[in-house]
Amino acid sequence: MNVFGPIPPRRLDRSLGVNKIPSEICSYSCVYCQVGLTESMSIERKKYFSPEVIVDEVKRRVNQLKNDNKQIDYISFVPDREPTLDINPGKIIGLIKPLEIKIVVITNSSPLWDKEVKDELMLADWVSLKIDSVDEKIWHRLNRSYGKLDLQKVLGGVNLFRNSFRGKLVTETMLVNELNNNKESLTNTAEFKGKLNPDKVYILVPTRPTAEKFVEPPSEKNLNMAYQIFSPNVNGVEILTGKIILAAHPMYLAAVNSINSISNLRK
Repeated sequence: MNVFGPIPPRRLDRSLGVNKIPSEICSYSCVYCQVGLTESMSIERKKYFSPEVIVDEVKRRVNQLKNDNKQIDYISFVPDREPTLDINPGKIIGLIKPLEIKIVVITNSSPLWDKEVKDELMLADWVSLKIDSVDEKIWHRLNRSYGKLDLQKVLGGVNLFRNSFRGKLVTETMLVNELNNNKESLTNTAEFKGKLNPDKVYILVPTRPTAEKFVEPPSEKNLNMAYQIFSPNVNGVEILTGKIILAAHPMYLAAVNSINSISNLRK
């Protein structure tokens, strides 16, 4: 278990991170995962650390930062793997709420078919859902899910969560060259997100060493196409390349080339 930060802004303002899941356990083994291949695939929820121990460490770190006059805007559950595989997120969030700091959970969406998980995440203020593809074959190749998971069940859980959640909902889509970056896949994912109507949509590209060596970011032209496909369907599309954020305007090739963001990634 690790409490770290504050994390410099990328999606959020200054955030204190909480990592409470062992790095070898996940419901996915994504080809682009920066932690590496998943050693133990599972959707079974367990107690990994005492909620009280986690909360005490969070409080200690918050007090330390306050004494150093450092601002914290969010407490983010961003473990190396899927945070909801811990059986106690609801209890932990409840114990942290008195600190009056907004709670963030970043999930791969795979457990949202489980009513208990949905109910617990309702306590958060800001939730990010990973939706890399709505195509079954691409999903299996890209996210390499635990065998008992069913994509339609996962997406159904995502929709049910959206219908009830009153906090800020964002989605993330990691684009991997020659996997989920073709026009048909992008269109299907964009249309699903359009119906979901999140507050913000992030498009990401791999920027760090990945679990599989074949993983590459999309080209500048392809990233532009993705932006143009997503933008008419949803509001608030942002492209995160690791170095820059491009948002609120058409993603023209000249803009990308002037910063050389994707070109640098491919070298």
